Amino acid sequence: MYLGRFVFSQVIAHLPMSSFRTCVKRYHGNRKIKNFTCLAQYLCMAFAQMTFRESLRDIEACLRAQQSKLYHMGIRGIVSRNTPANANKVRDWRIYADFAQTLITIARRLYIDDAFDVEPENTTYALDSTTIDLCLNVFPWAHFRKTKAAVKLHTLLDLRGNIPTFIQITDGTVHDVTILDTLVTEPGSFYIMDRGHLDFSPLYRMHQN
Repeated sequence: MYLGRFVFSQVIAHLPMSSFRTCVKRYHGNRKIKNFTCLAQYLCMAFAQMTFRESLRDIEACLRAQQSKLYHMGIRGIVSRNTPANANKVRDWRIYADFAQTLITIARRLYIDDAFDVEPENTTYALDSTTIDLCLNVFPWAHFRKTKAAVKLHTLLDLRGNIPTFIQITDGTVHDVTILDTLVTEPGSFYIMDRGHLDFSPLYRMHQN
């Protein structure tokens, strides 16, 4: 019998749980919750990301196949397909967005001394977006085209360590250039982007900053 800790538990042990509890408390995430807490929801989603699960049915089948081991992975209670689906629908997304920013801050410190192909004096970022296609029947709110739904993922990447420092999800119809109005620019940094972001007014504001 294996008596050591699961790999997933060892990875999760590095998370700053005090910061996570602060985020949950800030948005009252566990209010009126008895079994499937915000932490259990987060661990299920983290497990799904690490193991390349493709759907809620896939997540449920994988976790329930090893039901006796969930407690040792930090996941309390029985995971059914409806449980994470309902949690993803009703829980405040800002809990996980705030916690992600905490993890990004930690990760950036770890990579600050990594070698770079070129050595600019200041931080270098890459800005781009990608369109994620969705089923129109399932996601009618994700306006894109008459026969297709989609959302757009805008990402600002710190090239030292390839760490996302800014992520925003919009409708698929939102043009890339509009994201420049929401960016908080870092003085002296380099920003690499394609011509989809060509608008001289916001670019001049970035230059002034």
